Amino acid sequence: MVDTIVIRAMQEKIRYIPRGVNLTNPVISFKTRPRTRRFNRFKIPSFWDVENNLGLNLSEVAFVNWNAGGDNAFSALANAKFVRNYKFRYVQWNNDLVLRYGVNVQEGQKLRKTEDAIRFSSSFGYRRDTLTSWYYSAKVKFNTQFSNGYKYPDRSTPISRFMAPGYLFLGGGISYIPEGKNFNLYMSPLTQKATFVLDQNLADDGAFGVQKAVRDSTGAVIREGENKFIELGISVTNEWKTPIWENVTMDHRLSLYTDYLRSFGNVDIDWELNFVFTVNSFLKANFGTQIIYDDDIRFNPVIADDGSVISPGVPRIQFRQLLAIGLSYDF
Repeated sequence: MVDTIVIRAMQEKIRYIPRGVNLTNPVISFKTRPRTRRFNRFKIPSFWDVENNLGLNLSEVAFVNWNAGGDNAFSALANAKFVRNYKFRYVQWNNDLVLRYGVNVQEGQKLRKTEDAIRFSSSFGYRRDTLTSWYYSAKVKFNTQFSNGYKYPDRSTPISRFMAPGYLFLGGGISYIPEGKNFNLYMSPLTQKATFVLDQNLADDGAFGVQKAVRDSTGAVIREGENKFIELGISVTNEWKTPIWENVTMDHRLSLYTDYLRSFGNVDIDWELNFVFTVNSFLKANFGTQIIYDDDIRFNPVIADDGSVISPGVPRIQFRQLLAIGLSYDF
């Protein structure tokens, strides 16, 4: 038999009441109006961060009897971004899909493409405890475009097409992802880069680094060019999104890659920097730049009349700049 002994201390009366203390007695009132809505039900917290964004930027200029001269023009740029990020304790899984397509038409000219991109990225990370910001990571990334690209005004010979090129990166390494910073630094000592050129004419010319076709003295193809090119190397990517002023956000994305066997030390660069100016929930402005350097993309090749390549051309820095304002819808 075990007895329980309860010891209670007597509550002492407060002798000195501090200045500023508001002492009120509980009051029961029947004058309060009854609730017309039900209480919100308890929802299980989700570990998914979801982002859906659709945007459309339009620009137009028109002239009627304008003495200074000018051509009527119209431009449109559509973009979409879908993000699905999962995070719970030791696991983090980030997925995003970006689609962009833009056109421009001027008086006296045919429709021209100004923007074309399909970009998908997925990374999975695991950490040993919840205190560290370092993750063991695996990452897959895919890039291509929607439609044919031309070196205007020539529209007869496309210089790029859907899956020509198409890039697939697959690798593993470590990531530094600090809490609440929208910062991700990924370093992979072992990444496979696959370049696809599914257009046979471009593959026969050896475009984007694939093995070109073997031709005879008349230019006829003896052996077709390869449709893919596989590399193995080091990859470093960095993504950072942060507010810099009120209603102004900077979005930075950098990708570096170098191949072990073919040209170690020759770094492929893809750097994109965007500034988003938020006017209201539906109106945004964007200023962005992108720099690309890839040794496998050559410019100004010299080709003989029989189809043989005299000079494969030289690599150059590619630069793109965008300034747009338009509608944006998040859901």
